[in-house]
Amino acid sequence: MKNIEKGFEVAKELYAHYGIDVEKALEICDSTPLSIHCWQGDDVTGFEKSAGALTGGIQTTGNYPGKARNAEELRDDLDFAMKYIPGVKKINLHASYLEADDFVDRNEIEPKHFENWVKWAVERKLGMDFNPTYFSHPKSDKGTLSAADDKVREFWIEHGIRCRKIGGYFAEKTGETCVINHWTPDGDKEFPVDTLSPRLRLKDSYDQIFEATKDVKNVMDGIESKVFGIGLESYTVGSHEFCMGYVLSKKTDHIIMTLDTGHYHPTEMVSAKLSSVFAFTDKVLLHVSRPVRWDSDHVVALDDETKTIMEELVRLDKLQDTYIATDFFDASINRIAAWVIGLRNTRKAILAALLQPVGLMKELEAKGDVTGRLAYTQEFKSAPFGLVWDYYCLKKNAGIGTEWLDAVREYEANILSKR
Repeated sequence: MKNIEKGFEVAKELYAHYGIDVEKALEICDSTPLSIHCWQGDDVTGFEKSAGALTGGIQTTGNYPGKARNAEELRDDLDFAMKYIPGVKKINLHASYLEADDFVDRNEIEPKHFENWVKWAVERKLGMDFNPTYFSHPKSDKGTLSAADDKVREFWIEHGIRCRKIGGYFAEKTGETCVINHWTPDGDKEFPVDTLSPRLRLKDSYDQIFEATKDVKNVMDGIESKVFGIGLESYTVGSHEFCMGYVLSKKTDHIIMTLDTGHYHPTEMVSAKLSSVFAFTDKVLLHVSRPVRWDSDHVVALDDETKTIMEELVRLDKLQDTYIATDFFDASINRIAAWVIGLRNTRKAILAALLQPVGLMKELEAKGDVTGRLAYTQEFKSAPFGLVWDYYCLKKNAGIGTEWLDAVREYEANILSKR
């Protein structure tokens, strides 16, 4: 403990030399909410009575033992994981994680089907986010909000309407804004001839959902794009251009762009898109993941892109205007460890970005001193932010270094292995 505190004082002195207030950086880092996706804990299965295989271009790989089989187990696992995830947190649910004694179809879901989740979240002072589930359903095989079949499309429009109302219920009960992410897997394996009609139907469906729920309060709505899904490789209705066009065409504060780090071509970087999006909108929903050659949703790593994204948000002074949520599902390793590693890396990247002399670097840039700018940006890539991180985890009692791993392995031996 003394070594950690000593290391922190050394790092604090070094950062102070460059005008960096470490205590302020820690305060901002700690108070930045991270929304934890529930679906890592059960491989995106959900708890519907008729739950089947994943569809919609989504695939979870691995068969590690001990996944949550019901909502109670999932909440227990989240409770355990959150011990080692410092800072302000929210819980992010998909509609398929409802709880009901009998089958409830998605166009019939109500706030009462999430009462246990709300009670649990309120007791822990957690905000709640939400997602309509437009995949893994008999009526999603030929499109959802863009479906040519009017009855199918009406079914999914009603689902979207009910999800926004549930989001309003979450916001009312928790006292926190509920961020709802809207993503549809609609697309085509081969090249369609008519690419416009599905997009016009998707646009109209979103319009109907938002018009029918215009009285819902304290809800933000992210519109998420994707390049492709498995079995839907050639055409995605909700492309980046479509989603950005839809968001920017709406003169409302609650409809915003969702940028998912795994939903673009391998050579595209979300970090490079942020300033362009913020030039036209005030808020962004960020989904942090790790693609490997495609949207493979690996556990978030402390890699260059994750760090660059957070650096960009800090340099743009937009960290407070970005809703940050994780979105990955790895069934090849201990699922709780996946949560802990991914969320800790996300917050580490935020802290590392905050511990940089942004003001000084901007001054150098404004003066045309590109040599100095390059020198400073490169120098701080090896700054000792890890010493500050260890101190932060010590003060939050969240496990220093890999201390948390022993606790996770004990939980696996005592709980997960017996499922």
